[in-house]
Amino acid sequence: PTDEDMAEGAAFPPGSVHLPHRVENEWLKQFVAEQLVTVRTKRGFARLEWQKLRERNEALDCRVYARAAAWIAGADRWTAEKWQDLEDQLGAAPTDTDPAGQINRPGQAPQGKRRSDWLGRRGGWL
Repeated sequence: PTDEDMAEGAAFPPGSVHLPHRVENEWLKQFVAEQLVTVRTKRGFARLEWQKLRERNEALDCRVYARAAAWIAGADRWTAEKWQDLEDQLGAAPTDTDPAGQINRPGQAPQGKRRSDWLGRRGGWL
């Protein structure tokens, strides 16, 4: 993390993927089932292409679809007030008492503040 990120309490750099402890090995293998490689065309030009490392990649596909849906919904442009309104509607626990809200903040949340880290809002997109 940058000094700015650390000053804000970020523990993980933008682009980090946070996974629950209960994730099974098969799911992890599916999640990393493709790699980006540079291939040459017949004319010698380089282009990037995703290639499968294994046949099953449903976990990766689900992640890509979920990220696309979040982008279409505009979640990466929502204000703190919008997130607070959604938390209130859902009856979400305050982030200072709910460990799920502490993903990017190892210490206590600022006094009187509640914030959700759903979809990696603070740390950049995955």
